[in-house]
Order: sequence, then C-alpha cells, then structure tokens
Amino acid sequence: MPGPRASVPQVPLARVSPAGLAADGDSFLTILLVEDDDGDALLVEETLRDSGLAVRLTRARSMAEARRELSGEHGPPAQCVLLDLHLPDAQGLDVVGQVLAEAPRAAVVVLTGLAEEGVGLSAVAAGAQDYLIKGVFEPTVLARSVRYAVQRRQIEQAAMALEASRMRAQENARLERGLLPSPLLHGAGVQVVSRYEPSRSLGLLSGDFYDVVETPDGTVHAVIGDVSGHGPDEAALGVCLRVAWRSFTLAGVTGTGVCELMQKVLVAERTGAEIFATVTTVELPPGLTKAKVVRAGHPPLLLRRPGGVRLVETAVGPALGLLPDGRCHWREDHLDLPAAGGLALFTDGLFEGRVSSDGGRLGEDGLLALADRYAGRPAEEFVTAVIAETRALSADHGGHSDDVALLHLEWNQQK
Repeated sequence: MPGPRASVPQVPLARVSPAGLAADGDSFLTILLVEDDDGDALLVEETLRDSGLAVRLTRARSMAEARRELSGEHGPPAQCVLLDLHLPDAQGLDVVGQVLAEAPRAAVVVLTGLAEEGVGLSAVAAGAQDYLIKGVFEPTVLARSVRYAVQRRQIEQAAMALEASRMRAQENARLERGLLPSPLLHGAGVQVVSRYEPSRSLGLLSGDFYDVVETPDGTVHAVIGDVSGHGPDEAALGVCLRVAWRSFTLAGVTGTGVCELMQKVLVAERTGAEIFATVTTVELPPGLTKAKVVRAGHPPLLLRRPGGVRLVETAVGPALGLLPDGRCHWREDHLDLPAAGGLALFTDGLFEGRVSSDGGRLGEDGLLALADRYAGRPAEEFVTAVIAETRALSADHGGHSDDVALLHLEWNQQK
C-alpha cells in the first residue's frame, strides 16, 4: 500500500520570485517529489519549508505513483518534479525520459547521491533542467534551483513554440505558392483580383485553390476549387489538383474533359475514399460575349454588371470523387456576358459563417444582398469589402470556420 501524500505548509512570500512563481501568498508553485526513501523525502520537505518558496508539494514513492500524479487527475499538474533516479520500478536516466513523456511542460530537477554527480550532468543532458546532490544543498540553493529550473523550462517551451510557428509559416508559404499561383495571362483583356484567407484555426491553409491561365488562342481559363476537410493533407491535394488543372488546360483539354481528368487525379491521390472536391471552371473566349461554365458541386457565381450584381446558377454536376467515373455527368453551360463587368468565383467559406445567435448563416442570398451594395466599386475594393463584411458579420458568432477564396475576373470591351 502506498503511504499518505505528504505536503509542506504553504508559506506566503513577501515579494514576487525571480521566475514570477508566487506573489503575496496568492499563488503557489506545484511540486511533485518522486522519492522512495522516507528519510531523503523528509530532508527535502524540511529544506523546502525553510526556503521561503510558497509551494504545494505532493509525493510519489514510485514511477507508477508519479504517473498518476502527473496525469492531472489529482489536481493541478506539477510545474516542477524533484526526481530521484533510483525507484522501486524504474532506474537511471530512463526515469527522466519517462517523467518528461508524462509531463512535457514540467521542469525536472534530479536528486543524486554524493558520488553520482556525473549522473546528474547526464540527466541534464537527457532533458532535466538541473540536478542537486542530496544532503548538500541549502534551502536557498534548493529555492534557486527550483525557480530557475521552472524558468528555463518555460523558456524552452516558448522556444519550441516559436520554432513550431516558424515551421508552420514556412509550410504555409510553400502551400500558398502551390494553391495560389500568379495568373498566366498574355493580354490585357481580363484583369484578375484574388483573395485567400485561411480559417481562424491556427491560420493554416486548407484545400481551397484557384488559378487563371490564357491559352494561345486568347481564351482565358479560370478554376476555383475546394477539397473537403481541413489541414495539410487537404492543402497538398488542393495543390495537386490545381497543378493538374493548369497542365491539362495548357495541353488543350477543356470543359467537362478537365473535370474527368481531375477526378482521376483526386481518386489516385486522396488519403481516404470519403474525400471529395468541388470545382468550377470558366472559359472567357476572345470577344467576351459568352462564358463557358462547368460546375462540379461548387457554389454559383456572382455576375457584376454596371447596374448591380446577380447570382448565376448554371448547370451543376456532382463533386469530384463522389461517384465512380462512369456515373459522373457534368455539363457545359453558357453565360451571356455584358460588355463591361466581372465574374466572381468563390468557395463556400464566404457565405457559410454564422451571423446570428441562433446559428443562422449568411447564405447565398445574404451574400448577394451584401455584394450588391458594393456593385459600383472597383474590383479591388469590391473583393476587399465583400470579404471584410462577411467576416465582420460572423465575428461575434464564432468567426469563419472555413477558408475563404474569391477569384474576380473583370473585363471592359466594346462589342
């Protein structure tokens, strides 16, 4: 049977410690003492009592007890672990690794014997923040070691978080280059304005993608797509589909043929059978009298004219990856274009944000009403205003939970 958990009387401090661990007796440093020897444990407890630290101390006599304490089931997790390396169920430097695995945010101060100073140094190399020799340290030495160990651990954690953030930023930049390339245009007949904003979760890109290219005959081709799900796997698949679309288009494949080939790519590259992608492709031929539109499960388009904005519902087929190749039927639709105007292609994250306390969403009709208020603005201002207002409407109700992509194609020709 394990013995009772010992505790040190809580001694309030008169000032903030160097590590900011306690102030005026209102905060206590949580310490777990892992020591099977009652005599050594009593020595540590008395030294802590005399150190002036305000602590809440618990004790474990084995690694099994330590795991239970470090799990957080019995109270706040330990900020510092005073650790003996010779326990009934664990020995040596492996004990340090086990403690760090159970409580990766805790500082570890190893307690060694007089003849084991080399082991203490090895423990620090293995991940502990400090070591002390039993029976030698004074109260002030123990207090300083604990404070600085916790502070060092906090600095290490902050450095790790900073490095992780840097790596995420680099990965985000690589994904962004793949998902959101520069338009490949040769003429000045069509101007492109685009925006991509990741969801609020970590600010990471997901599977939304778009692209614009012009083929030698002067036709401007555009695509926008959205891979189901969120995360780096979806973003990687989005990059793959975007590159495939550009390659197929430049090779002369257009219309429904592009959807058929993109579906083959998606099925071959996706990580699960449940993953699909919605896609819209648009072709603007020279003269800009009609646009050819193919939609695979994707939202409708916004057509901007001098008199306002309208929502355009063209023929729509299944999303890529939902049905086997032989059962997929997409249809090319044609859209009459005004002499001057613009087409806005967007992903569903633009209108699916919650805008009311009862969970109501903006929806396509709400997006149309909002966009119509900015119909007369220049393209850059129109795109910026539409995204900004949709975000503002959802800000008090959880914000946008999905990525937002908007691709705007504008022309002004005499017919």
